[in-house]
Amino acid sequence: MARIPAVFCAFWRVGVDSSLFPVEQVQAAQYELAKGTNMVDYAVSLFEQLHPDEEIPEEFSGKRERAVSTNERLQLEAQAVLDVIEKPDVAQALRQDKNQNLQYLKANHGLTLEQITALYNFGQFQYTYGNYSGAADYLYHFRVLSTDNDLNTSAHWGKLASDILTGKWETALEELNTLRDVIDSRSSSSALTSTESASLTQLHSRTWIVHWSLFVYFNHPQGRTLLLETFLSPTYLNTIQTSCPWILRYIATAAVLSRKSAAGNTNASSRVRHSIREVVKVIQTEEYQYQDPVTSFLKELYVEFDFEAAQRELALAERVVGDDFFLGEFREEFLDNARYLISEAYCRIHQRIDIADLSERLNLSRDEGEKWIVNLIRETRMGAEAKIDLEKNVIEIHRSPLPVYQSVIEKTRGLAFRTQALGAGMLQPHQGAEQNQAQPVEGAR
Repeated sequence: MARIPAVFCAFWRVGVDSSLFPVEQVQAAQYELAKGTNMVDYAVSLFEQLHPDEEIPEEFSGKRERAVSTNERLQLEAQAVLDVIEKPDVAQALRQDKNQNLQYLKANHGLTLEQITALYNFGQFQYTYGNYSGAADYLYHFRVLSTDNDLNTSAHWGKLASDILTGKWETALEELNTLRDVIDSRSSSSALTSTESASLTQLHSRTWIVHWSLFVYFNHPQGRTLLLETFLSPTYLNTIQTSCPWILRYIATAAVLSRKSAAGNTNASSRVRHSIREVVKVIQTEEYQYQDPVTSFLKELYVEFDFEAAQRELALAERVVGDDFFLGEFREEFLDNARYLISEAYCRIHQRIDIADLSERLNLSRDEGEKWIVNLIRETRMGAEAKIDLEKNVIEIHRSPLPVYQSVIEKTRGLAFRTQALGAGMLQPHQGAEQNQAQPVEGAR
């Protein structure tokens, strides 16, 4: 009768495979999710897995019969509308103006707005039935004809969910952008009168779309770049800082994943090329209410300039990224780009670098580090400045001479960077001494 969406199956597998949750808890969560839908057969199979020695409750039989009869009734109502709008002459007569279309359909074919709503009702039922492709089609047709703003917005959400659950990421991205435009353009709802309530509703909608968009942005080929473009815009960055600061993990990860490719991509937008800088500022601002190993890695590297602490946080971040439902498949790519960031920052303040030392800071063995550094220099713009002396086992940075004015600018930047690094290095022992002094000496009382 119904099938569980592939994305949910993937979620359960992540929970079980990573040993984050006991198998019994995962199965129980699956059952609680399924029994609230019209996917009766799937709910029954889960019940049998959880309670192999118990009889299947009779309520499932009644629910199956009601689901089948409801499906048949709604299908007949929806099909009556589809039979009309799918006629070639009707399709040619429909225009962009929805009110004009409704007048035409009522005058020539006797269709009213209430009858068109049957498409919405059947699409919604198909969603609970597990037929997500069918739900997307019916909700799309309803949205094309309906003038009910509230139901149209609900249909947008339903179609986006259906596209996500069927894994149609290109279509889901288009629907996501359309829904975002709808939310951003609706300053108020027809059911609301106060500006405060309208703003709060819009904030809630934006918060929901931020979370739903993670499915799209971490499955679409260009998703990480699109995530940075959207989430670092003032409107959505404010939403994240206000209501869901934990999304910073995904912004920080996307910035790390995009750094290596954006460094040599002149077509990348300024926001993407400088995303690390922007993300670090936000991490500093929001540290009081959210931090994790991914955000701490960037903070230690770019704020504290503590390479040893960055190395420790990267080791923790590797586990966090690997266990995360959205980020798990990007674990190796994340590590590669994070090591690139460490190398880039380290080479910026040194002209002669011991390969063994840099390998240790990258959490690599000496042999792995040598291979990784050789590939990095070969693949990136560092190759024009960095040369490897295999006899001395060092990297020498030879920067080409700059025009006088550019040299002054670069030296000023370098001085500021070194000063910050030196200040951070001097501050840490001082803070440690203060903490030791603050601790009471045993027996002093």
